[in-house]
Amino acid sequence: MTTARQVLKDVFGFDGFRPGQEGAIEALLAGRHVLTVMPTGSGKSLCFQVPALALGGLTVVVSPLVALMQDQVAALRLAGVAADAINSANGRAENVAAWRRAASGETRLLYMAPERLMTERMLEALARLPVKLFAIDEAHCISQWGPSFRPEYEDLCRLRHLFPEALIAALTATADAITREDIAERLFGGEVESFVLGFDRPNIRLSVEMKRDWKRQCRNFVARHPGESGIVYCLSRKKTEETAALLAADGVRALPYHAGMETEDREAHQNVFMTDPGVVIVATIAFGMGIDKADVRYVLHTDLPGSIESYYQEIGRAGRDGRPAEAHMLYGLADIRMRRQFIEDEDAGPERRRREHKRLDALLGYCEAPTCRRATLLEYFGERLEACGNCDVCVDPAERVDGTEDAQKVLSAVRRTGERFGAAHVIDVLCGTPTEKVERSGHHLLPTFGVGTGRGKNEWRSLIRQMVATGFLRLDIGGYGGISITGKGRGLLQGESVFLYRRDTVLARSPEPARKAGELRHGQQDQAGGPAWSPEPARKAGEPRGKEPDGPLSGSQAALLDVLKALRLRLAREREVPAYIVFSDRTLIDMARRQPRTEEEFAQVNGVGAAKLEAFAAPFLAAIESALADAG
Repeated sequence: MTTARQVLKDVFGFDGFRPGQEGAIEALLAGRHVLTVMPTGSGKSLCFQVPALALGGLTVVVSPLVALMQDQVAALRLAGVAADAINSANGRAENVAAWRRAASGETRLLYMAPERLMTERMLEALARLPVKLFAIDEAHCISQWGPSFRPEYEDLCRLRHLFPEALIAALTATADAITREDIAERLFGGEVESFVLGFDRPNIRLSVEMKRDWKRQCRNFVARHPGESGIVYCLSRKKTEETAALLAADGVRALPYHAGMETEDREAHQNVFMTDPGVVIVATIAFGMGIDKADVRYVLHTDLPGSIESYYQEIGRAGRDGRPAEAHMLYGLADIRMRRQFIEDEDAGPERRRREHKRLDALLGYCEAPTCRRATLLEYFGERLEACGNCDVCVDPAERVDGTEDAQKVLSAVRRTGERFGAAHVIDVLCGTPTEKVERSGHHLLPTFGVGTGRGKNEWRSLIRQMVATGFLRLDIGGYGGISITGKGRGLLQGESVFLYRRDTVLARSPEPARKAGELRHGQQDQAGGPAWSPEPARKAGEPRGKEPDGPLSGSQAALLDVLKALRLRLAREREVPAYIVFSDRTLIDMARRQPRTEEEFAQVNGVGAAKLEAFAAPFLAAIESALADAG
């Protein structure tokens, strides 16, 4: 560690290690593999950069993003460290030169993506070099149970067999206990020393607000932070541009940042944000990884994030200087439906989709938390905290209503059904819904069958989410989403405590994505437990539950459908793909019926996922606007 401390001082200019760094570095220098989970902004990179220089030889760093590689290489070079990257952003000559420097022993840290590293040619070439360490950044991408699984990362599990003499360090900011266990087993065969730094960032004030008028809410929030640097996250590129213009009109120095911008413009905006005071960056999630700006005073989410892990990582970019900062989120029912649709559109198996729905449910539980919001957030990561006094629920508590009797009904139904089923099944029992699964399990014969008919299913869903958020129930995210009773819940069932819930969220709908023909709804699978929350899709007044609108199109709708089909054909020809690849007829028909006018409405059209929202919202919305204007 004497050498490591010298490297820390001489190369990086720090007098001492931050919490969590020293143990991980010491373990690596002692020849042990390491899994490190540290909050965003706590200095994870030094956990492998310092050992890389202290060990000598070559360290190969695996990173998922080209921009992140380039930023880290540039930072290391400025610090006098011989670092290189081999990636698609470089020309062939540049990559060849980088490899030659690594092969000659000049380079100490070589960055590349997993896809490039795990080619047979690259592995054979590296086998001839003195590779001392593999550092795998964003290691949660390895785990199929993690929130950002990338199949390319999975192949990294071969490294310990291919390079038995090399050390492996895996680093991430966003891994719950299930994901950590999976990484440890897959990547290290269980032989790893884990370092998990506390997840609490007590200087960040947490708050959540239902969307009412998001533009007004956004402007009001930013206005409370005059002259301060902040990050405003938006779900789409178009909304990013719109929000930046909105704030600029109020005199805020707001700049957009998203992957659709020219590289030069994006880099220029990032540089202004990093160097000038009082700049607000309005961005998609493309912004933030590797950004270390200490004086970000707030992070505002104008849309619901995808999971607690994503949310935690994004708010962690605020208040890195330890001074007070604020993380505020706006969310609405359209956000929930959109997020569920994104999960369904993901190219993944049913197990992963089910798990991602559970992660979203956990985030909704955070949004609906009737007690300390920070305690709910930390509970998700396995930490316990009493009321923090620095969140909206603690500072200005929402009205809470005594729901002890209803909570006891839930607990009784969970216990009597064996504590292995998901909330959808439990709610069917409470509401007296005789589904095939309920009858097959004999649960229609239970004394709790039908005791909850006084409430609707959406009310029960919110109550159960709040019971999970407050620790009366436990949700099995890693399995089939079954819910079980905690010790705290057993006390409530026995009358030793009370359950207070938030009335303002209990009636909120949480629509699920539209299903394809023949697909089962979440909660209707045969596996024990099924996923937890499986809300019905939103429906218009008079529509049959669970059915899409049918019947012939009106004359104006049929005319619009013709316009949409012509546009689809043109876009398909530009991309040299069949027309149905752009959108199916079914999607266009639904589009003609709904006639969306905004990106949020367009995202609710059946068959519009995240990628197609990005690619096609603008031309289709323009076509609809024009057609409706012509129709008068």
